[in-house]
Amino acid sequence: MEKKRLLLITQEMDPYTNLSDIARIAQQIPQYMHDNGMELRILMPRFGTINERRHRLHEVVRLSGMNIVVNDEDFPLIIKVASMPGSRLQVYFLDNDEFFKRKSVFGDAEGKPYEDNMERMIFFCKGAIETVKKFGWPPDIIHCHGWMTGMVPFFLRTLYKDEPLFRNSRLTWSTYAHDADGQFRPEDFEKALVPPMEAAVLAPFFESDRVSLDSGAIAYSDAVIRCGDHLTPGAEASLAANHKPILGSTDEEEWLPVYREFYESLLEQEV
Repeated sequence: MEKKRLLLITQEMDPYTNLSDIARIAQQIPQYMHDNGMELRILMPRFGTINERRHRLHEVVRLSGMNIVVNDEDFPLIIKVASMPGSRLQVYFLDNDEFFKRKSVFGDAEGKPYEDNMERMIFFCKGAIETVKKFGWPPDIIHCHGWMTGMVPFFLRTLYKDEPLFRNSRLTWSTYAHDADGQFRPEDFEKALVPPMEAAVLAPFFESDRVSLDSGAIAYSDAVIRCGDHLTPGAEASLAANHKPILGSTDEEEWLPVYREFYESLLEQEV
């Protein structure tokens, strides 16, 4: 039987970037799914806090060299790779000097979010999709973790909706508690529009004129995994409004087998 393919896109992963529960969850999924018959690709940003020498990152020349358009500007995408500690599984890091070289992840030394976080998010999400296209590797399941991956479902269902590589992909969004929404204004999302897109496609990201990344990601995904009990109001409202498969919080010792069963249930559904 042909192995099913899981694409894991995450903003952080232990031991490279460890800011929240996302890092732990994203680190444990790949090896378990690989050991249980799935083929994996893992993508994350190459933040400047990641020590390339310690983690043995090196550039993948055959994948690098693309330019990603963000708000009508071109930014070069560099792809690096490293093996997960104690595993043969590889992690691909998306890099760009302007967006990711700085020595903190989402904000400055005082904790103020970077003013270009929207551009950074757009670059990473579009770059992740373009990297998978370069792989020539059609994923069966695409699982996104963290607000910085929040535009992946949007782009796949709009800008890349006719891309054959993703025709049969099931998009899964994990919700986490976060406070990222407040750094953005509704007009910031217009930077993600590419002609002939209309502004109406952005509507799912707004709840009563407030930004909700979870709401948009849920609306454009096929299924949702709920991580944690304390979610943003936008996430709670979107979960209630969207009739999609939802996996609730699971037992700490059983969550990986439950995730695997959830993936399998999605693959049994017609696209």
